[in-house]
Amino acid sequence: MTGTGSGTDTDPRTPRTPGAPLRVGLVGYGLAGSVFHAPLIAASEDLTLAAVTTRNPERAAEARAAHPGVRVAASPEELWEQGADELDLIVVASPNKTHVAVATAALEAGLPVVVDKPLAGTAAEARALAALAEERGLLLSVFQNRRWDNDFLTLRRLLDEGALGEVQRFESRFERWRPQLKGGWRESGAPEEIGGLLYDLGSHVVDQALVLFGPAVSVYAESDVRRPGAAADDDTFLAITHADGVRSHLYVSATTAQLGPRFRVLGQRAGFVKYGLDPQEAALREGLRPVPGTVWGTEPEELWGRLGSGESPATGGGTPVPSLPGAYPAYYAAVAAALRGTGENPVTAHEAAAALDVLEAAKRSAREGVTVKL
Repeated sequence: MTGTGSGTDTDPRTPRTPGAPLRVGLVGYGLAGSVFHAPLIAASEDLTLAAVTTRNPERAAEARAAHPGVRVAASPEELWEQGADELDLIVVASPNKTHVAVATAALEAGLPVVVDKPLAGTAAEARALAALAEERGLLLSVFQNRRWDNDFLTLRRLLDEGALGEVQRFESRFERWRPQLKGGWRESGAPEEIGGLLYDLGSHVVDQALVLFGPAVSVYAESDVRRPGAAADDDTFLAITHADGVRSHLYVSATTAQLGPRFRVLGQRAGFVKYGLDPQEAALREGLRPVPGTVWGTEPEELWGRLGSGESPATGGGTPVPSLPGAYPAYYAAVAAALRGTGENPVTAHEAAAALDVLEAAKRSAREGVTVKL
């Protein structure tokens, strides 16, 4: 087996020690691979980053520097050659358009798989992948890390405690002010790239809404391309009606000059408002890493959300609610437990397919100007 690495790469063909960390092959070392997956895998006491695939020499050098001993391969096929005897898990962090093909090849090679969101371009593709994984008896999980954001964990606790009463409306915003294009496939209008904010940030906010309030029965959306020279949606709104009657209003945008609250949740008893993004992504981008037994994912008191009724949090209304620490490492801890048979898959392909049903409906709604029934 030939890789792109030098002789300093370690040989992964070593005997398997019972109870040893599970060996992970990471496909892709761009933003998702280098900032999210590799650090979180490395931080897990139950996983080890054994191999990375990239054809980019600079990224290969970065991977070796950040993860000494990791083997660098030129293509995913080299990981399939290693097979299930040498790797215990494949993580797909390559561009969106490759997710289905790479995950399919890994599953057919007998390897469990984690795929970054979105799992696929369509719900049908996601369900086909789920069927393949079930047929082979293999784990297929989707990296929905925003389920472990501090604000989301805090909101779930409030809902479990009944602090808001029966929820009537859920507002969720993932807004940015990026008036200048950055370039790359994420801003491409080519359908095969699966770019644009609907499938990027929309994958997060839709997944969170479905986790909190259950299945969607109808979807309305408005999707625009605002920035000069842009080719993919950069300002999108979704309105979801859930089967239990809750209405979710979800905003994803790169053109928001004044950012709204991350969450505004209105119930019969009280409301909860939270500003600001979970701090974990910023920390990872800055090179900080979660270390077992140390503080991670916390934020200062001035950023806590507020719970109350009849007043605006902007004028001091409501009571501050301590934010639970964010917990991205919990995702891979759950994946490791699922692989060892001591826990459940933290995010299933069927859950991803349900979110893709909503995204596809939103795409149709925005295009045709109609409300889509599911």
